[in-house]
Amino acid sequence: MTSGVGRHTIPGTGTFFVGIDIAPGRYRCDDGKGGWWVRFAGPGGGDPIGSWPLPIGPTEVEIRPDDFAFETHVSTYWRLVGAPSDADERAPAETRPVADPGLRPELDALVAQHGILHRTAPLAIPLLCVLGIAFGGAWGLSLIPLAVIALTGRYLSDDMRRARALKLRRDRYVTPEDFDEEGRTLLARVQGAIDTVQGSEVNKEGLLDTVDNAVTLPRQEWEIAQVLARQARLRGEQKAFLASGAAPEVEAAIRPLRHKLDLSVAAVTRRIEALERYAERTRAADKAFRAHRHLDTLSARAEEYDELLADTVREDLALPAIERLTHQSDELVRTLRDRLAEAADAGSELPPATG
Repeated sequence: MTSGVGRHTIPGTGTFFVGIDIAPGRYRCDDGKGGWWVRFAGPGGGDPIGSWPLPIGPTEVEIRPDDFAFETHVSTYWRLVGAPSDADERAPAETRPVADPGLRPELDALVAQHGILHRTAPLAIPLLCVLGIAFGGAWGLSLIPLAVIALTGRYLSDDMRRARALKLRRDRYVTPEDFDEEGRTLLARVQGAIDTVQGSEVNKEGLLDTVDNAVTLPRQEWEIAQVLARQARLRGEQKAFLASGAAPEVEAAIRPLRHKLDLSVAAVTRRIEALERYAERTRAADKAFRAHRHLDTLSARAEEYDELLADTVREDLALPAIERLTHQSDELVRTLRDRLAEAADAGSELPPATG
C-alpha cells in the first residue's frame, strides 16, 4: 500500500484500499500506455478484475464502493471524474476516507513477513526462463506463463493478507458513509485546511519547521474524524427515537443528551477553526513568499538595470532606482518573516494530538 494519495487523485503505481486510501468513483488516466490495473472486487477482494495492457491515450476505470483494493501500474496518475454509477446522489463525495496514521505501516509490515520461498519465487522463475532460452531449450519459453502467474499470485497473496488483517481493524478507519451531512461538512473543512497547509510552498520549502505537519496534521485529521463519526452515530440514534413517536418522557430524557452532543460539536468546531486559522496564516505566508521570490529574481538582475540606466541617463538617476528595489526587497523579507511567524503561532494553537 502506498501513501501520497490526494483528495481526488491516485498515484500511478501502488495498491490502494477502497474506503481508506481512496474513495470509490470513476477515475481517468490521461495516458495509460502499456500499463495495467487490477480491481480487487468481491468479499475481501477475492474476485480480481484487471486490464492489461492499457491502450495509448486516455482510459477510465470505475472503482466500486464494494471493491476491496485497486492496484495500478501506469506512468501518470488517475484523477476522480465522477461518482460510481450506482452512487446515491444525495451523499456528497467531497470528503475522503480517514485512517489511523499507524494503520498503513502496520499492514505493510504484516504483508512483508513472508518466507524466503515467497520472496524469491517471482525472481527465480524469470531467471529460469532466461537460462532456458540462452541454452536453446524451448522449455524455457513455456516457463514464461508460470513467471506471470507467480508475479500475479504474489500481488494477490499480499492483498488477501491485507484483506484479512483489515477486517479485524474496522475501528482504525472511517469512510464518508460513517458521517451524516453535518459531519461531512465539518470533515470537509478539516481536510480543506490540511490540504492548504500541506500543499503550500512554505511547507514544501521547510519554512514551517516549528510544526511537524507530516506527523501532526494526519493525527489531527484522524482524531477529529473519529469524534465526528461518533457524533453522527449519536445524532442518528436521537432522530430514530424521535421519529418512532417516543413518549414525552423519552423526549425529556433525550434533551440533556442533545445538549451534551451540542457541547461536543462546539468543542470540535473550535478545533477545526484552529486548523483553518493555521491554513489562512499559511496562505498569507505563501503569498509573501511568492512575492519575495519574484523580487529576488528582479534584484538578481539589478546590475543589468543599472548598466541600462547608466548607458542612457546620468548615473545619479540609476542609484535611486536600485535603492528603491533593495528597499522593497528588505520590506518583503520582513513581511515574509512576519507571515511565517503568524503561521507558526497559529500552528501552535492546535490542540496536542494523542498517540
